[in-house]
Amino acid sequence: MLSVIAKKQRAGFSLDVAFELPTPGVVALFGRSGCGKSTIVNIIAGLLDADEGRVVLDDIVLLDTANHVRLPTERRRLGYVFQDARLFPHLSVAGNLRYAERRASGIPYVTAQDVTRLLDIGRLLHRRTHQLSGGERQRVAIGRALLTQPRLLLLDEPLAALDAARRDEVLPYLETLRDELKIPMVYVTHDFEEVMRLATHIVLLDRGSVISQGDLGAMSIDSRLRSIIGPDQVGAILDGRVSDFDAASQLTRVKVGDGILNVRAHGMAAGTALRVQLLARDIIVSTHAPQHLSVRNSLPGVITRIDSDADESDLITIDIGAKAVLARVTKAATEELALRPGLPVWALVKSVSLRGYPR
Repeated sequence: MLSVIAKKQRAGFSLDVAFELPTPGVVALFGRSGCGKSTIVNIIAGLLDADEGRVVLDDIVLLDTANHVRLPTERRRLGYVFQDARLFPHLSVAGNLRYAERRASGIPYVTAQDVTRLLDIGRLLHRRTHQLSGGERQRVAIGRALLTQPRLLLLDEPLAALDAARRDEVLPYLETLRDELKIPMVYVTHDFEEVMRLATHIVLLDRGSVISQGDLGAMSIDSRLRSIIGPDQVGAILDGRVSDFDAASQLTRVKVGDGILNVRAHGMAAGTALRVQLLARDIIVSTHAPQHLSVRNSLPGVITRIDSDADESDLITIDIGAKAVLARVTKAATEELALRPGLPVWALVKSVSLRGYPR
């Protein structure tokens, strides 16, 4: 468990946060620039003193101002990956990794061979850092942080300085680390796609305060998220498992809730965990079982709530069996279809609107 309580006053800014989330997992600190994300990470790391606070990681007290406990940064056993890689330019990639190994403490759980394999940096080992691309530098920086054998990995907007192509290059490696090493991570970003692909939990921040927190599925349909990501990105994020691959349609069938989604995702074995995003703008609500439609996905469910949204529309929450999806419809449609909580409906969505990510 990671428990963070922190207060900090700075010129023109006040931080007052409290959250507690399970480990292992990837906790995303998410919000607009200037909301306090990096300040929180630096307090966890011990790089910044809190005016008041308590930080506990799996029963190990890192900070407790009330009892005058401030564990030095070097004794906290935390790995830190900054926005810029901060590699040592006078060392090769192998030299940077060896430096981390020499500074490691605690029982080793990841080796240089593991890091080389997981981050695919074997061919880079003899290069100097100036010979690396931005994505390669960040992969090496992540590897160096891991070789310190951290109890917790802190990543402060590690992909923000990369262009879209380099970001897409690094993201799959972070997914691999999450799934194979299962090391707890605190991930700072203002890019919701990174949250969607990596996070297991979200702490939603605004102006130095926590406005909501919880697991990714619940937070993806939290109305407070809308003001940050915008109406077009609102939608449910569902974790499911691959059922099989349909060769005729070239679509992968994924079990989510009580239904099946047909998703464009190739090479996924049966049983593979897969994360799928269903945007509210892409979902059609039907009050009758659909027939003779080109739409490949039809999820039966029950309306649990209706919230007024902008532009004369409503957000309809539909329970599809232990999971929920959102659909945006016009207020006129809500009235004409007599949509109401408790009404059985079908959520329809085109396969071309869905993307699947390994989970």
